[in-house]
Order: sequence, then structure tokens, then C-alpha cells
Amino acid sequence: MAKITLTKNELKKQTDSLKMYQRYLPTLVLKKQQLQLEIRTTELRIRELEAGRERLMEAFRSWVGVFGEDGVFQPGILRIESVRTELGNIAGVEIPVFRGADFGVAPYDLVETPLWLDAAVQRMQDMLAFDLEIRVLAEQRRRLEAVLRTTTQRVNLFDKVKIPDTISNRYGSIWATSRPRRLSAARSPNGPWMGQTHDSANEKSDPGDP
Repeated sequence: MAKITLTKNELKKQTDSLKMYQRYLPTLVLKKQQLQLEIRTTELRIRELEAGRERLMEAFRSWVGVFGEDGVFQPGILRIESVRTELGNIAGVEIPVFRGADFGVAPYDLVETPLWLDAAVQRMQDMLAFDLEIRVLAEQRRRLEAVLRTTTQRVNLFDKVKIPDTISNRYGSIWATSRPRRLSAARSPNGPWMGQTHDSANEKSDPGDP
């Protein structure tokens, strides 16, 4: 802890700092709680999407054989044209929000190609949509966790360092600024000299004294 000058100005400075820390700490704690809640919500959504993707994969496994038919399912038949996102705000943090994706399908002969190709293309789009939304949610979580770390550090700094140190400094300043008054009271003609006991100061003279 830095050494401070024990003056009236320093007392005011420490008092103002203490009020500021005590005013902002509840706001930081609330922001921390909001971020923790949003991160849990995001993680839950990611798990739901991963489960949905896994169910789709299970259904896809029955299609593995037909994908091997020569010249039917070409690698370039499906492409991602755009991922639609917009900016959201959670506890002051800007995050991307998934709004969908646009896909392009290469033209193919509806007569010459088997019927299963239409369904396969649609399922591939669904699979890619799962992956894209999970990717956007992962970026949400990354941003929220970064701000949560900073917010947690500030909460700990205020709660465990700044406020206790400021209280200690404030008491030190109060003691220092009141010391001259205590010395003045000790030297007052109406009271005993500093170090003189109460009994000796109030001791009465012997009745036999002149």
C-alpha cells in the first residue's frame, strides 16, 4: 500500500474515494452476475444445438451409401453464400446474434439425378446451419467471458483492496488531523497537563496547610 500524507486534504480525498468505491461496487457485482447468467444460457444453447446436430448426423449415417454413387453428389453442389448476424448487447457487451444463413445450390438435372438428392441437399443445409449458429454462439461466449474476467478482477480489487485500504487510510487521516486538538486539550489550564493523573490534578490541600 502506498504511503499517504496524513492531512485534512488527504482525509477528504480518502472519504470521497471510499464513497465512490462503495457506490460502484454493487453495480460491478450486478454486472458480474448478469454475465455469468448469460454465459450459462449461451452454453445451454450450444449444447442443445450440438445435440440436434448429433441427431441429424445419426439420420445422415443411413445415407452414407448413396453419397458414394458416381457423379451424383458433387462437392460443389452446396455452398454458403452469407451468414446473417446482427449486433446485440448484454450487460454493455456487444455480441453477434445469429439470424440465419443463405445457401447456394448448384443446378442439377431433376430428371437424371435420383430423388434422394433433394433431401440430401436440404439435410446438408440444416447441418451447416447448426455449425454456423454454434460458431456464432461460441464467439458470444468468448466475448462475455473476456468481460467477465475483467469485471471479476475489478470486483475483487474494490472489495478486497481498495475499500479496505481506503478505510485504513481514512482512519489514519482522522487520527492525524485530530491529534493537535488532543494535545491542545491536554495543555489547557482547565485540565491536567498531559501525563498528569486525574487524582493528582484534583488532589486537595491538607487542611492544616496555611
